[in-house]
Amino acid sequence: MDIYLRKKRWKFILFATAMIIVAASLYYTNILVNEIRKDERKNVQIWADAIHQKADLVNYTNNLFEQLKNEERKRVSIVAEAQRRILTATPNEDLNFFLSIIGENTTIPVIVTDDSGNIMASRNTSLNESVKKLEGRLQQEFSAYPPIVVNYIYNKKIYLYYKDSNIFAKLKSVLDDLIRSFFSEVVLNSASVPVIITDSTGKIPFAYGNIPENKMQDKLWVQQTLESMASQNTPIKIDLADTGIHYIYYQDSFLLTQLKYYPVVQFGVIAVFLLIAYLLFSYARKSEQNQVWVGMAKETAHQLGTPLSSMIAWMELLKLKGLDEETIREIEKDVQRLETITDRFSKIGSAARLEKTNIVGMIHETVNYIRSRTSPKITFTINPSRSTELFVPLNLHLFEWVIENLCKNAVDAMEGSGTVNIEISEDVDHVHIDVSDTGKGIPKSRFKTIFHPGFTSKKRGWGLGLTLSKRIVENYHSGKIFVRSSTLNKGTTFRIILKK
Repeated sequence: MDIYLRKKRWKFILFATAMIIVAASLYYTNILVNEIRKDERKNVQIWADAIHQKADLVNYTNNLFEQLKNEERKRVSIVAEAQRRILTATPNEDLNFFLSIIGENTTIPVIVTDDSGNIMASRNTSLNESVKKLEGRLQQEFSAYPPIVVNYIYNKKIYLYYKDSNIFAKLKSVLDDLIRSFFSEVVLNSASVPVIITDSTGKIPFAYGNIPENKMQDKLWVQQTLESMASQNTPIKIDLADTGIHYIYYQDSFLLTQLKYYPVVQFGVIAVFLLIAYLLFSYARKSEQNQVWVGMAKETAHQLGTPLSSMIAWMELLKLKGLDEETIREIEKDVQRLETITDRFSKIGSAARLEKTNIVGMIHETVNYIRSRTSPKITFTINPSRSTELFVPLNLHLFEWVIENLCKNAVDAMEGSGTVNIEISEDVDHVHIDVSDTGKGIPKSRFKTIFHPGFTSKKRGWGLGLTLSKRIVENYHSGKIFVRSSTLNKGTTFRIILKK
């Protein structure tokens, strides 16, 4: 009994130590994961801030271009006014100032036409002298902005068509490239963060990065991913020139997601490893126990064989010497009993042959044998009566051993006086055998421990009877044996369940 109490304590100590080691490992791992997660989050924040700065730069550049555009229109308006003043000037009026205004325009392409579109003059263009009229592709080229209309004498009008200067056109091309490259840079420089850039509705993808292309074809997956991204990080709103408002959705990187669940996975792996190790060690321990049981049982049967043969010879000799028949019959019973015990031990470890046996009659016979060798203060009752027949596949000698062990344990628990009651019942598929006594009972904490080898509450016990009984019932008869109920100082009931 002390062995199993110590074993239980050691199991608890080892389990607690293992849990402390696992907890410490997980705690330290979690600290590392959190530090890496902070660095990852910092990189993402730097990336998001860079997006804002880049967007601000693009918008600032666009504002400068808008100012340049307005300035060029003002300059064209001034040129148009100078042109009008020249056309409406009197012969004696000084036109040098207006001519200088027109002459200083060395960058903005301008074409002057009449009401019919006939070209009257041009500046900063590469027109041939053969081109006399503003039409076709040339008209399209100079129609980016509405013409400036100038009224002069007799309600006649001239039209000043202009387009972006060469310098402004080059700068505008740079701005367009800057806007186009903005989205690709957002995607490429996203620090391994999955990114989806949408339109102003926040639903239609405009560009994406670090996401498999086949997944982006699934609209439902995209919508769910956008919702998930929005729940993790607030989308970045970008208002860009020409393209309008966009939203940049992003979520934790795959590495960060892995780190988030790494402690859980680590704990699962450790748990699985410990479980497999426990199962393997348990299997090895049980196999070793089986080897010991079988070897001990075979050796016991072998050792009993020699003195038993000698006792049979001595019994024949006693018969020849005329010993009274009553004594010889009792000796024969004990010799037969020893033969049965030897047979039982020899069957341990071998495949037991099960034969249909009337279990009611077998239990009555076994109990009668025990009753004749037990104190008359012990009462045995069996229900149903011996005349009842209930057949079950049994190995007779081995199962008798189980009933004997249970009855002997019951007698020992009652310490000389009490009642042993055996109830045999059946259902559709099983037979139930309840062996009850009025002894000192068993604490609930030891209901399973009592079946372990070496466990005993007796001063002179080996602690093998219930262990052998459990092996015979479960290993050889595919049944079950357990403590059904027990109350201290009132009694215990063991139940055996056998398949019909």
